[in-house]
Amino acid sequence: MLHKSFTNEKIQSLVPLSNFTTWKIGGPAEWIGEPKGLNELLSLISWANKKRIPCQIIGAGSNILISDKGIKGLTICMRKMHGLTICKQTGLIEANCGEAIPNLARKAAKDGLHGLQWSVGIPGTVGGAITMNAGAQNGCIADRLISVKVLSLEESKTFELKKKELNFSYRQSLLQQEKLIVLSARFHLEPGHNPEQLIHETNQNLNHRLKTQPYHLPSCGSVFRNPKDLKVGQIIQELGLKGLREGNAEISSIHGNFIVNQGGATAKDISRLISIIQEKVQEKYGVLLQTEVKRLGFQSTN
Repeated sequence: MLHKSFTNEKIQSLVPLSNFTTWKIGGPAEWIGEPKGLNELLSLISWANKKRIPCQIIGAGSNILISDKGIKGLTICMRKMHGLTICKQTGLIEANCGEAIPNLARKAAKDGLHGLQWSVGIPGTVGGAITMNAGAQNGCIADRLISVKVLSLEESKTFELKKKELNFSYRQSLLQQEKLIVLSARFHLEPGHNPEQLIHETNQNLNHRLKTQPYHLPSCGSVFRNPKDLKVGQIIQELGLKGLREGNAEISSIHGNFIVNQGGATAKDISRLISIIQEKVQEKYGVLLQTEVKRLGFQSTN
């Protein structure tokens, strides 16, 4: 049964998902909802269960490739479930799942809390960053995490998981295997630092990423995970693949581990470039590259 605060008008049909991804690619959602709080989220899940259709959770859409055919069932976008509380004295932060990582990094720096300066260039949300254990410049989101509050998609129950229970590793966590939705997270940063210095460091980190990565064009960030002792961007450059195009998708000439949308690229274009890179790298190095990107709406055979 739907909650009184929720109406069916908040569920839309056949909305282009290209508007919900940083690649600006993706077909329509059969149904989509953007909850602003837990009650609305529970109502959406209840509605989907009543109709016996699957639910797919997305955040800022910064690490996903959505099929040109779109996604069946109900897509739930969590980006409006934002907000955070910061204690400057203790360094404790509680952030909702939809809070943007760059915003979190800037607010922490402003309050003199050390530990997230590296994350300012990550274009995702707290929920997505924790699920993927997002990282950059020798830092990762798990480093400062205490615990997460999650919702079981199957049982509609909320509970807390400590950091050690999440089995974090390089770009991996328990949350990628279990049907759990991150609702909020608690972090512990180092208090008492000079805010001006932290803001300067944060801005330097962002400027470095802007200079070395193609942020002027739609992308998903790094496409592939780095294998042990190898840097994907470097080996793609060595193979002469930078600048290679498929349709309107291009392996960036700035950074080889980025595939950019030059305007009107399709998921098929992106998938083809991913396959070409994997084939060339395996042929040369004997390594099958694993993607950081999660593909949604594709057939299991793809």
